[in-house]
Amino acid sequence: MEERQREGEPENLPGAGRFSSPGVYNRVMPDARVPAVELSRVVKSYREGESERVVLRAVDLSVAAGEIVVLLGRSGSGKSTLLNLVSGIDRPTSGTVRVEGEDVAALSETARTRLRRRRIGFIFQFYNLIPTLTVEENLRLPLELNGVDGAAGRTRALDLLGEVGLADRAASFPDRLSGGEQQRVAVARALVHEPALVLADEPTGNLDAESARQVLALLAGLARREGKTVIAASHSDEVAARADRVFTLADGRLLERSAR
Repeated sequence: MEERQREGEPENLPGAGRFSSPGVYNRVMPDARVPAVELSRVVKSYREGESERVVLRAVDLSVAAGEIVVLLGRSGSGKSTLLNLVSGIDRPTSGTVRVEGEDVAALSETARTRLRRRRIGFIFQFYNLIPTLTVEENLRLPLELNGVDGAAGRTRALDLLGEVGLADRAASFPDRLSGGEQQRVAVARALVHEPALVLADEPTGNLDAESARQVLALLAGLARREGKTVIAASHSDEVAARADRVFTLADGRLLERSAR
């Protein structure tokens, strides 16, 4: 669990940028003139023994605020790697990754952690809910990490559970929910702290067809209503059908497949 900011901790850390400001539970409206996410000539490679494996080759991508973009590609094509670069979990070998105009790789480790905590919501294939916390507590955890607790946090969590049709499961533990229900909780958790950007890695990869349709409709509907930017990695054409733009990753290169 990420440590909360200590009282009196200085905010002018090297590379902190806009992602270091306290009191983060607020709706910071993105500047429509600045891309929500921008990759410029991004290369990512890894050493494997004596050889070098190139995962991404000179990738360019610009995603506008409020846009839903889907990355298609087979397993191992680099989709998750690209999401990790956007979130600052990993750094590019070369090139630039910007979130709301800020060079993510130039941020300090502390600032990258705050970026993820405050401005990004994550949805994973295997839900990643904490099994020892109830559904409500899973939603309140991101709020607590951002300094929002008590009545305000509980109200926000319960309101969002109502939005995803699970208000009656607030006191349940994750293992009492179906896969589709767990992923609906995961969608709510990704949105509960009002992030500008949602990154979804194979959000329907572990669901049956009907549950996948429900989760996709829910995610797309909430994201569009609240003006969230979504980048989703998938191999599913159903996920792609919800997108404004679709890209394919193959041999390390990102190509736009279609535009609506």
